[in-house]
Amino acid sequence: PAPVPQVGTNLTDLRLPRKVTVRELGGCMGPIWPSYYSECSTLLFVVDASNPTQVSSSCIQLLSVLSAAPLASVPVLVLFNKIDVPCYMSPVEMKSLFRMQDIVSCATQPITMLETSARDGTGLADVLQWLRATLGDPH
Repeated sequence: PAPVPQVGTNLTDLRLPRKVTVRELGGCMGPIWPSYYSECSTLLFVVDASNPTQVSSSCIQLLSVLSAAPLASVPVLVLFNKIDVPCYMSPVEMKSLFRMQDIVSCATQPITMLETSARDGTGLADVLQWLRATLGDPH
Protein backbone atom coordinates (compact mmCIF):
# COMPACT_ATOMS: atom_id res chain seq x y z
CA PRO A 1 0.00 0.00 0.00
CA ALA A 2 1.06 3.60 -0.60
CA PRO A 3 2.31 5.50 2.45
CA VAL A 4 -0.17 7.95 3.94
CA PRO A 5 0.96 11.44 5.05
CA GLN A 6 1.12 11.98 8.80
CA VAL A 7 -1.90 14.04 9.85
CA GLY A 8 -1.85 13.79 13.65
CA THR A 9 0.81 13.49 16.29
CA ASN A 10 2.52 10.25 17.32
CA LEU A 11 4.89 9.56 20.20
CA THR A 12 7.50 6.83 19.85
CA ASP A 13 10.23 5.83 22.30
CA LEU A 14 13.64 4.77 20.98
CA ARG A 15 16.48 3.21 22.98
CA LEU A 16 19.81 4.61 21.79
CA PRO A 17 20.66 2.99 24.41
CA ARG A 18 19.14 5.68 26.61
CA LYS A 19 15.44 6.27 26.07
CA VAL A 20 14.57 9.06 23.66
CA THR A 21 11.02 10.15 22.87
CA VAL A 22 10.27 11.09 19.28
CA ARG A 23 7.20 13.21 18.60
CA GLU A 24 5.99 13.05 15.01
CA LEU A 25 3.95 16.01 13.76
CA GLY A 26 2.43 15.97 10.28
CA GLY A 27 2.98 18.86 7.89
CA CYS A 28 -0.65 19.89 8.12
CA MET A 29 -0.09 20.41 11.86
CA GLY A 30 2.39 23.23 11.05
CA PRO A 31 0.31 25.92 12.80
CA ILE A 32 0.71 24.15 16.17
CA TRP A 33 4.37 23.10 15.78
CA PRO A 34 5.65 26.10 17.84
CA SER A 35 3.84 24.82 20.93
CA TYR A 36 6.30 21.88 20.96
CA TYR A 37 9.55 23.79 20.30
CA SER A 38 10.48 24.38 23.94
CA GLU A 39 10.70 20.63 24.66
CA CYS A 40 12.70 19.85 21.52
CA SER A 41 16.36 18.80 21.89
CA THR A 42 16.88 17.74 18.26
CA LEU A 43 14.79 18.22 15.13
CA LEU A 44 14.21 15.79 12.28
CA PHE A 45 12.57 17.52 9.30
CA VAL A 46 11.26 15.06 6.73
CA VAL A 47 10.84 16.11 3.09
CA ASP A 48 8.95 14.01 0.54
CA ALA A 49 11.60 13.78 -2.19
CA SER A 50 9.07 12.19 -4.55
CA ASN A 51 6.78 15.22 -4.55
CA PRO A 52 8.41 18.21 -6.27
CA THR A 53 5.14 20.17 -6.10
CA GLN A 54 5.58 20.41 -2.32
CA VAL A 55 9.13 21.78 -2.43
CA SER A 56 8.22 25.45 -1.95
CA SER A 57 5.79 24.87 0.93
CA SER A 58 8.23 22.46 2.61
CA CYS A 59 11.04 24.98 2.23
CA ILE A 60 8.91 27.74 3.78
CA GLN A 61 8.05 25.44 6.70
CA LEU A 62 11.72 24.56 7.20
CA LEU A 63 12.76 28.23 7.17
CA SER A 64 10.02 29.02 9.67
CA VAL A 65 11.22 26.25 11.99
CA LEU A 66 14.87 27.31 11.70
CA SER A 67 14.02 30.92 12.54
CA ALA A 68 12.10 30.02 15.72
CA ALA A 69 13.97 31.35 18.77
CA PRO A 70 13.55 28.19 20.95
CA LEU A 71 15.22 26.12 18.19
CA ALA A 72 18.14 28.51 17.55
CA SER A 73 20.78 26.01 18.71
CA VAL A 74 18.94 22.69 18.29
CA PRO A 75 20.73 20.26 15.92
CA VAL A 76 18.66 19.64 12.77
CA LEU A 77 18.54 16.57 10.54
CA VAL A 78 16.81 17.14 7.20
CA LEU A 79 15.66 13.84 5.71
CA PHE A 80 14.93 13.60 2.00
CA ASN A 81 12.58 10.62 2.21
CA LYS A 82 11.06 8.34 -0.44
CA ILE A 83 14.24 8.16 -2.50
CA ASP A 84 13.04 4.68 -3.53
CA VAL A 85 10.11 6.15 -5.52
CA PRO A 86 10.86 6.64 -9.21
CA CYS A 87 10.45 10.32 -9.98
CA TYR A 88 12.17 12.85 -12.17
CA MET A 89 13.62 14.82 -9.25
CA SER A 90 16.90 13.46 -7.93
CA PRO A 91 17.84 14.15 -4.30
CA VAL A 92 20.59 16.44 -5.64
CA GLU A 93 17.95 18.42 -7.55
CA MET A 94 15.73 18.55 -4.46
CA LYS A 95 18.62 19.95 -2.39
CA SER A 96 19.25 22.50 -5.13
CA LEU A 97 15.60 23.56 -5.27
CA PHE A 98 15.57 23.85 -1.48
CA ARG A 99 18.75 25.96 -1.70
CA MET A 100 20.07 23.80 1.12
CA GLN A 101 23.59 25.25 0.89
CA ASP A 102 22.20 28.75 1.49
CA ILE A 103 20.00 27.48 4.32
CA VAL A 104 22.90 25.67 5.98
CA SER A 105 25.22 28.67 5.71
CA CYS A 106 22.64 31.09 7.17
CA ALA A 107 21.21 28.86 9.90
CA THR A 108 22.27 29.21 13.54
CA GLN A 109 21.80 25.46 14.03
CA PRO A 110 24.04 22.64 12.83
CA ILE A 111 22.21 21.01 9.91
CA THR A 112 22.82 17.53 8.55
CA MET A 113 21.12 16.07 5.47
CA LEU A 114 20.42 12.42 4.77
CA GLU A 115 18.53 10.55 2.09
CA THR A 116 16.14 7.88 3.33
CA SER A 117 13.45 5.45 2.35
CA ALA A 118 11.11 4.61 5.19
CA ARG A 119 9.65 1.90 2.95
CA ASP A 120 12.84 -0.10 2.30
CA GLY A 121 14.96 1.14 5.23
CA THR A 122 17.64 2.95 3.24
CA GLY A 123 19.41 5.49 5.45
CA LEU A 124 17.60 4.59 8.67
CA ALA A 125 20.77 3.23 10.32
CA ASP A 126 22.41 6.59 9.53
CA VAL A 127 19.49 8.40 11.20
CA LEU A 128 19.92 6.32 14.37
CA GLN A 129 23.69 6.91 14.30
CA TRP A 130 23.09 10.69 13.97
CA LEU A 131 20.66 10.62 16.90
CA ARG A 132 23.12 8.69 19.08
CA ALA A 133 25.96 11.07 18.25
CA THR A 134 23.84 14.20 18.63
CA LEU A 135 22.20 13.15 21.87
CA GLY A 136 25.53 12.20 23.41
CA ASP A 137 25.36 8.41 23.51
CA PRO A 138 28.79 6.78 23.29
CA HIS A 139 27.99 4.20 20.57
